[in-house]
Amino acid sequence: MITIIIIYMHRFFIFCIICSSITFLHYPALAASSGYTVADIQRIGLQANGLLQAARSEVDIAQAEVTSASAFPNPEVTFMAGPDSPRLPEIDTGPSSMQRQVTVSQSLENPWMRRARIEAAESGVDVSRANLEQVRADLAAQLRIHIYEFLLRRGLAEMESDIFELMREIQQRIKLSVELGETARFELIRADTEVMTAASRKEAALLDTERARIALLQLTAGALPPEFTVAASLDDPVEQPTLDALRKELSTQNPEIQRLEAEQARARLRIDQERASVLPSVDILFSNFQDKQFVSNTAGLSVRIPLFYQRRGEIDAAVSSAAKIRQTLDYRRYEVDRLLESAWQAKEIARRRVEMFEGGIVKEAETALRVAEVAFRLGERGFIEVLDTQRVLRNARSELLQAQFELQSAAAEIDRLRAYYPQE
Repeated sequence: MITIIIIYMHRFFIFCIICSSITFLHYPALAASSGYTVADIQRIGLQANGLLQAARSEVDIAQAEVTSASAFPNPEVTFMAGPDSPRLPEIDTGPSSMQRQVTVSQSLENPWMRRARIEAAESGVDVSRANLEQVRADLAAQLRIHIYEFLLRRGLAEMESDIFELMREIQQRIKLSVELGETARFELIRADTEVMTAASRKEAALLDTERARIALLQLTAGALPPEFTVAASLDDPVEQPTLDALRKELSTQNPEIQRLEAEQARARLRIDQERASVLPSVDILFSNFQDKQFVSNTAGLSVRIPLFYQRRGEIDAAVSSAAKIRQTLDYRRYEVDRLLESAWQAKEIARRRVEMFEGGIVKEAETALRVAEVAFRLGERGFIEVLDTQRVLRNARSELLQAQFELQSAAAEIDRLRAYYPQE
């Protein structure tokens, strides 16, 4: 009986393993879910950040202003009533009566001014949308830079932890040699100092990592869980178009240039609006008058003629504002192009540094440290040689991590200039 139970339990165990394997094969996303990707964090930040929500509200406000600009003027109705008070005897004027008068006034808008006002409001919507795009691009770039800064700090913390473990292992060896009388106590004091220094650097690196984590939580408005993990690495590939292709893309995709172009169009339309307002404006009038004896209906026109002041100041101010925006646009086009070249050069310099450190410097430093460790264990080299090679390797690894971070930062700046980011 016991044998049969064991056989069934064995078969059930095999069945569970097969089911787990099938589940793993059919749901690789769940099995490989090890953290948030860079694009995931960017999408979360773009959805949750309060500044971006405020920029979206600005677009809604601008669209409401288009509705206001498209509205027709409302008619005005005036009602007056009151009794007659005769100044002569009633036998001459007759009995007193009640007077009533209703006047309706309707403004006729200048069609040129109305069209310019509506188009200026529509240009305001384009300005708000370009500003929203600018906020999105800036936030996405900041998120990407902070993600890789978090990875940089984490990498430095791991490196300092490795150094601390190495120093502590060497300290134990030196302590044992001192107890056996093979090494002077001065070496143990030096090793203790190096262990305390390594521990201090390790704690500082861990605190920097936590600070970078908090900065990411701040940019995402707390939408990320406190103990989130990032499924990315500093050596992630950076693939972007050529510099000439980026220049062409920048002229049509850069949000700041788009915003200034929309502001320039709005400024030109404001000039048209101010010039059109010089034309005479007309109101249609209709009046109904009633008393005890008479009913009177009259109609007419009310024309406002700009005879003495023809809005010269407003027109000049609109022209100067348009010139200012045009000059700003020309300068920003030049400046954005220079920023692109600078970011491109920074990316290429960082790429060369990464290739240089990955190609030989770090490997040679690691080999030198391994040789020094073996020689120290065999008693052929002292603690100073191990310490020197460890410092060389630490500097090389730090430079490599920093170069990888600079490469990712330069790529993020290029993507910011061309407004390239994952959509919400």
